[in-house]
Amino acid sequence: MITKDVETVAPPPPAPVADEPPQRPGRRRRAWDEAPRWQIYLPLGIYLLFTLVPFYWILLFALRKPGSTSLVPWPMTFEHFEKVWNERSFGTYFENSVLVGLATLLMTTVVALAGGYALARFDFRIKRAFMLALLCSQFVPGALLLVPLFQIFAELRMINSLGSVIIAETVFQLPLSMILISGFIRNVPYSLEEAAWVDGCNRFSGFRVVVLPLLRPGLIAVGSFAFVHSWNHFLFALMFLSNQDKQTIPVGLNSLMSADSVDLGALAAGGIIAAVPVVIVFAFIQKWLITGFSAGAVKG
Repeated sequence: MITKDVETVAPPPPAPVADEPPQRPGRRRRAWDEAPRWQIYLPLGIYLLFTLVPFYWILLFALRKPGSTSLVPWPMTFEHFEKVWNERSFGTYFENSVLVGLATLLMTTVVALAGGYALARFDFRIKRAFMLALLCSQFVPGALLLVPLFQIFAELRMINSLGSVIIAETVFQLPLSMILISGFIRNVPYSLEEAAWVDGCNRFSGFRVVVLPLLRPGLIAVGSFAFVHSWNHFLFALMFLSNQDKQTIPVGLNSLMSADSVDLGALAAGGIIAAVPVVIVFAFIQKWLITGFSAGAVKG
């Protein structure tokens, strides 16, 4: 009887599961990658609820009729907005705040651009000490600057003028703005300026043609930060401005509150008037703002 050897064939390897992506050796999957969706959306929903409830509450007081206790602003009324805009001079406060914000934005950006370029491109003996002084100045509260600034503006006869508030806000914003601008300029290769010099540009024209267009996200970030801070700042406007026609929106909001009573509807309407311009500005520049702050990170 003749027997033949039977060849044994190994079974094919199992096919990889399609719905599980291949993982690197030694890498564990994070716990939240396998978590159910409700464990992710529930905390986010609770956080969103706590964030939006104050906004709904201020809209409720601003849009419902005086004396109403309804939780739904219906029928809506704009009586509170008309009251604060016309009777409480919020139209004048709004114009003054816009003027202070734009002037502070322009002055802060121009001065910080010059100082930031010097910090980024030049080496001098006290550079480290100067940077340390700029950083330490951020720990000084604005209240400590009131007395010296008031004496300076009194000698210059600038008390009760918007110029005093603009200068004070600019001085307060400059240290951080210079540090941020210097970080933006460091991210621009120095070889680009050298190439412009070879082509016949001087230092100023080379900076204007080559470097300045690349700093647009950084300038938008610094300018928007200066504008929002000057728009919301209360202390300088309260101390340096006494006439009602020179006051800004934060001081106007404070005038709606008295020791005896508070007009909640008017206060809510004034708060919305103060918040809406800033929200609109950030809605349009949020892309440039995030890009600018991420590009201006200072290393080392």
